[in-house]
Amino acid sequence: MVSYKELGLVNSREIFRKAFEGKYAIPAFNFNNMEQMQAIVQACVEKKSPVILQVSSGARKYANQTLLRYMAQGAVEYAKELGYNIPIVLHLDHGDSFELCKSCIEMGFSSVMIDGSHHSYEKNIELTRQVVEYAHKYDVTVEGELGVLAGIEDDVVAEHHTYTEPGQVEDFVSKTGVDSLAISIGTSHGANKFKPEQCTRNAEGILVPPPLRFDILEEIEKRIPGFSIVLHGASSVPQDQVALINKYGGALKDAIGIPEEQLRRAAASAVCKINIDSDGRLAMTAAVREIFATQPAEFDPRKYLGPARDNLKKLYMHKVESVLGSAGKA
Repeated sequence: MVSYKELGLVNSREIFRKAFEGKYAIPAFNFNNMEQMQAIVQACVEKKSPVILQVSSGARKYANQTLLRYMAQGAVEYAKELGYNIPIVLHLDHGDSFELCKSCIEMGFSSVMIDGSHHSYEKNIELTRQVVEYAHKYDVTVEGELGVLAGIEDDVVAEHHTYTEPGQVEDFVSKTGVDSLAISIGTSHGANKFKPEQCTRNAEGILVPPPLRFDILEEIEKRIPGFSIVLHGASSVPQDQVALINKYGGALKDAIGIPEEQLRRAAASAVCKINIDSDGRLAMTAAVREIFATQPAEFDPRKYLGPARDNLKKLYMHKVESVLGSAGKA
């Protein structure tokens, strides 16, 4: 067994406390490879932001759990090399079983999410409590989930959206002992978060999605005051990146995300962690497609993955500075 503390990582408890008090949110950026990890660390060191390196079960299979452990340790050392020892969390995103969470904890993860939202309420409590009891032995923090987000992201697939029921949150938190709670208030996974018929068009003819259910968030805040809330599926799907992808041969249709001003409002509330994955995928894909289209003779991976990394870093610096408000909080 490897303790995350040996790797130089931290759990989420203290950084969430500071985020709650400071009315900002910690970025949770998913990564699968070296270039994504470099972009995340570079952006967050430059902006002096704490960060959560987030790994889905699909990413764990893709990258290999042993390599991920050393990449996380490398991220800590890389941040120091870049000049600022920012707090870094290694977090399992959407763990669906006790066995997976246990394995991640033993491989050096400092935080895990157990997503029992697809089970009955009672089973969700039972499974979440089992993970919490194991994780807390090793000072690993645990995120639970109430409500279901629609959309597709790696192994997470849900056709229908179920808002979190505020009347359940106090009972769920007290019975499970979780450190943070992912809720469903209108975000969803993937780049196609809404169907066009769910949206309205503004004066420029741009599709505007339905607003997040801040009334549900506010009711949850009243019921579990001071508790750390998490938003999944919170990519904004920047239209300039979508346009670049489509310009250079892509076929993204009706890609609609969460407006950044709504995420900023959420970050100033009890929401202490905001997950962003699809935006990063779009930024990297846009840069790679542009290189392939404009420099068709290029075959050196560094010549297209390098620009992809740089575009991703630029996106993440913007998120940290202007959306999440975590710049300067490391």
